[in-house]
Amino acid sequence: MPNNYFRFKEFTIQQEKCSMKVCTDACIFGAWIAEKVASNQLPVASCLDIGCGTGLLSLMFAQKNPNAIIDAVEIEKNAHEQAKENFSNSEWNNRLKIFHIDVKDFVSQKKYDLIISNPPFYENELQSNEKNKNIAKHDEGLLLKDLVAITEKHLSPRGYFAVLLPYHRIKYFEELAEGSNFFLHQKLLIRHTPTHNFFRGILLFGNCKTDVKINELTIKNGESYTHEFTELLKDYYLSLTL
Repeated sequence: MPNNYFRFKEFTIQQEKCSMKVCTDACIFGAWIAEKVASNQLPVASCLDIGCGTGLLSLMFAQKNPNAIIDAVEIEKNAHEQAKENFSNSEWNNRLKIFHIDVKDFVSQKKYDLIISNPPFYENELQSNEKNKNIAKHDEGLLLKDLVAITEKHLSPRGYFAVLLPYHRIKYFEELAEGSNFFLHQKLLIRHTPTHNFFRGILLFGNCKTDVKINELTIKNGESYTHEFTELLKDYYLSLTL
């Protein structure tokens, strides 16, 4: 059974109310996009987290980017309450705001420099008996085509859009995004070990065409985390040091 909390170096995620718990691929996503902004590769002052769950991505982003203002949207009541609690207990609570609403009904007076999402993974696939898990993991809450349309509505003209997806959904999503004039800038392909196939991909889009940078990340080599994984997560995981 998963723990009711996950303690990081600078914050703690309480997760007993959430169907979807902290997972390694989400942590990779949070650390990767936060570092892109912190290293000034992306000019970002405001961020929107769509379907924030426990609030993990927003908190990782807030830790790494001390001047960023982050808004988060979560439709599921228990997850919203959990994320609100996690935001309130963090030292960055003055820069984090959460809205309990279907993102399709979300209205904002501003456009965002960055939109991030760890969306429902499985469309038209076998569902769980748990409704909350279906909303979090399946298309019952948000279709990928909806995500693209929502991003069009809320992203600033020079903004960026990042998403975490199962490997087998990458090509489909790239085509969806390009159909709305979002062009792939960077791609990170993730696998568990050198002998495993890729199972997740992180995609970063912008509004202009550019040469696409493709990188790979292997989580473990044998029983140990790889240097690349450790370098990425060392500011977050309690157990990691270089």
